Amino acid sequence: MTANDPIIIVGGGLVGASLAIALDAAGREAVLIEAAAPRTGAQPSYDERNLALARATVNGLTAIGVWELAAPRATPIVDIHVSRAGDFGSVRMNAAAEGVDALGWTLPARELGEALLRRLDTCRHLTRIAPGRVGAIEAFEGGWSVAVETPDGPRRLSTPLLVAADGTHSEVRAQLGIGTRVHDYEQTLFVCTMTPERDHRGRAFERFTDRGPVAVLPLAERRLGLVLTVDAHEAADVAAMDDAAFSALAQDRFGWRLGRLSRPGKRHPYEIRRVAAESLTGPRAVVVGNAAQTVHPIGAQGFNLGLRDALTLSELVAGASDPGDARLLADYASRRESDREGTMAMSHGLVRLACLEQPFLGPLRSLAMLAFDRVPPLRRAMARRGMGFREHAPAAIREPTP
Repeated sequence: MTANDPIIIVGGGLVGASLAIALDAAGREAVLIEAAAPRTGAQPSYDERNLALARATVNGLTAIGVWELAAPRATPIVDIHVSRAGDFGSVRMNAAAEGVDALGWTLPARELGEALLRRLDTCRHLTRIAPGRVGAIEAFEGGWSVAVETPDGPRRLSTPLLVAADGTHSEVRAQLGIGTRVHDYEQTLFVCTMTPERDHRGRAFERFTDRGPVAVLPLAERRLGLVLTVDAHEAADVAAMDDAAFSALAQDRFGWRLGRLSRPGKRHPYEIRRVAAESLTGPRAVVVGNAAQTVHPIGAQGFNLGLRDALTLSELVAGASDPGDARLLADYASRRESDREGTMAMSHGLVRLACLEQPFLGPLRSLAMLAFDRVPPLRRAMARRGMGFREHAPAAIREPTP
């Protein structure tokens, strides 16, 4: 084996597929091992969620040739409204005020998954093993040996760099001996589509309540994507609700800014836990996406953060003589540290502060919202962060120079 042998990516979800495409675009040979057979219509990670894609994320997807395949199904976000039930003040961000056509876009995860699959079909430097299940991994000097079970029988592959992109419960991460820090929010997330009485006009809403956050995302055909958080002990009762009862709950939690909410689609519950890998790298190994960090869905940062993982790694290894070199991986971890830690701290802090039922916090939260809304530099900094622009970002997603 040599350092020019293919990089192995385990996990064909949104982040793993994006990384494979980015490496292919850079001319780097890679092997993508996917648990599900392609085009079965049942990719496990291409689920019913509606993704809020930051502007920087769309820049990145454009750079690797994915966005042109997904854009027809995307809905621009031109306004974002953040508020808290019971507090005065709110934060409003507007695309025109920031000099852009959209702050971001919403897109069903399945639509992005389909666009990624279509782009994967055009890759020239990529080998896909799907379905394939990774068994034991063994380290040797210069790389990893990976056992893979396929429909055609067992295979053993070697690589100078092993990438774990196999999700929150990553088996590869566990085999690498990388531990995790877990925080159970004791909450369950319900996602579905609904139809508002009034046109959403490209507006997205984040509404904090004592019982957890609620998000509303604009979708095509005047629909909206609802993200409703409930306490874990309420989840079974909410799952059993008929459409009328669930609509009433959503209305009570979100309010009437879009008029009456009706016609809820199929509801999908997700337990919410924060899972953070204790290290982003191991010897000739990297963890990315949800295998590196699974964050609270508040602020819709999961895929946006994971794509920055993928594009940063791709940029560093694209022309490297040895993609698994320890100094290169240390550079990767250093570049990702501030973005990763800052995003996790932000999402966790919002949940802890904005949703706590503590009366004395109300005036402070309200004053903070007023400050962010009325002080242009603060609003600009918040909007820039919301659009996904970060220091040390890979070139593909950097904010254009005015």
